[in-house]
Amino acid sequence: MTKKIVFAALLALLVCTSCKTRTRRIWQRIINSEKVEEDIYARDYSITKENAYNDIFLDSLGFEKFIAAKALNDSVSSNMRDFYNMRNFEYAWFDSKGLTEQALGFRSLFKYKTDSVNKKLDQQLDNLIRHDQKIDPADPAIIAIELQLSKRFVQFILDSYKDDNIELRNLESFIPIKKQNPLDLADSLLSRKSEDAEKFAKISPAYNGLREQLKKYAPIARKGNWDTIPVSKTKYALGKKFPEIPYIKSRLAVTGELETADTSRLFTPELEEAVKKYQATHGMTPDGKIGPLVIRSLNVSALDRVKQLLVNMERMRWMPTRKEGKLLTVNIPEFTLHVTEGENHVRHMPVVVGKEGHTTVMFSDDLEYVVFSPYWNIPPSIVRNEILPALSRNGAYLEQNDMEIVSKGGGTPEMRQRPGPKNSLGLVKFLFPNSFNIYFHDTPAKSLFEKDNRAFSHGCIRLGDPVWMANYLLQDSPEWTPEKIDEAMHAGVEKTVKLKNAVPVIITYYTAWIDENNQLQFRDDIYGNDKNVAQKMFL
Repeated sequence: MTKKIVFAALLALLVCTSCKTRTRRIWQRIINSEKVEEDIYARDYSITKENAYNDIFLDSLGFEKFIAAKALNDSVSSNMRDFYNMRNFEYAWFDSKGLTEQALGFRSLFKYKTDSVNKKLDQQLDNLIRHDQKIDPADPAIIAIELQLSKRFVQFILDSYKDDNIELRNLESFIPIKKQNPLDLADSLLSRKSEDAEKFAKISPAYNGLREQLKKYAPIARKGNWDTIPVSKTKYALGKKFPEIPYIKSRLAVTGELETADTSRLFTPELEEAVKKYQATHGMTPDGKIGPLVIRSLNVSALDRVKQLLVNMERMRWMPTRKEGKLLTVNIPEFTLHVTEGENHVRHMPVVVGKEGHTTVMFSDDLEYVVFSPYWNIPPSIVRNEILPALSRNGAYLEQNDMEIVSKGGGTPEMRQRPGPKNSLGLVKFLFPNSFNIYFHDTPAKSLFEKDNRAFSHGCIRLGDPVWMANYLLQDSPEWTPEKIDEAMHAGVEKTVKLKNAVPVIITYYTAWIDENNQLQFRDDIYGNDKNVAQKMFL
């Protein structure tokens, strides 16, 4: 090797952004005339418990034992070392409270894209999700699940993005590593120097849509914020003047709902239309009325909107970048089910999701069965907490509600509700068998669909138009005509039909996204998931 070549190699390494340890190792291999292949990142000791995204750490010796025991190939093992060295062996899929949101997101994406070959791991994940327990980082079982998930992740990424000119090292930031200033993070993601953001934005329109919105909100947050609008009990009437109106006009002009703002106190028709646009993109009934709910939403700071965009961009990484065939996607904060075929939007349907204490779980599975005139097998928790107390007050409660005891056993009795007009599942349910006992179903409580906030169920998802869904899912079975479907729904005798082709279901949690009309949508953080992620993600 000539001195000129050695000098050129050294110069290239000096401008490399990798750490000095890695540079010295590659340099030594050049001196010894060795072939320089992809090298392992050195461990980043700047990541501590104080600034880490997740608050628990792995033992590096345990990691090496796992690599040796699994006899992983060089590509997977070296990428796993990179992955954990960059994190200073901070856990990727757990924090001290349990599985992280990234673990839930990856579980769903993996289920959608592949046929799992590790049923034991999937069952372990489901058990952890159901029980939501605190984690001991030294527990061998937890360490094994963590490393098996990372192995699955590396193999999945190497396979899924091989045609997108994206190296695994560009995707290791799928799981945040440490807390950052939100505005600095926004600037980083908007910079063309961010190879990760640039490349992923090209293959994920959903991610790129939110990234583009940072260009609007980040500069406003940098300057301080927009003016706060006073909250009052005033009833704002069209055509009249109010002191708060100039603030409202100014605010809506900044985000684009109002073309131009003036300083007049007059509630104009133009302002009413702007309020309707704002309501429509924030999950409110677009009636043009300015009430406390609208004012409180307008007063959410620009910085908080930046954080909301960043949190949801992280979630976007775990959605399929390419949708194929039929897909049913439920967005919990939106209270909406989206029916798509590839990139085509077929139907948006209002849904009712789980209320506080009975939250709907984020996961994915395949819808396989339609059940007409279903029994409702009442969950033991509802029997204990609701049915038995009601029965103690009213001995005729079961008869009045078409319920029956199936088995008394030694503990909580098994109960079910017979098919019919009083049945809580309505006339039809749709099953995607899962460990969480969550499914779609009809409901006799139709009035709930008229509300803006539709978190009322015990965790299952009630459909606004179950008749349409039954017809849509059975359109590949010509024997199931609309007339026959209607007859089965009202037969009063349970009948299960297996679909010829299962349809994937993904249950998500997005409070910010770009819709099919290229409109930015915001929703309330009904389960507090945004808040929890933001506390881990930002300084």
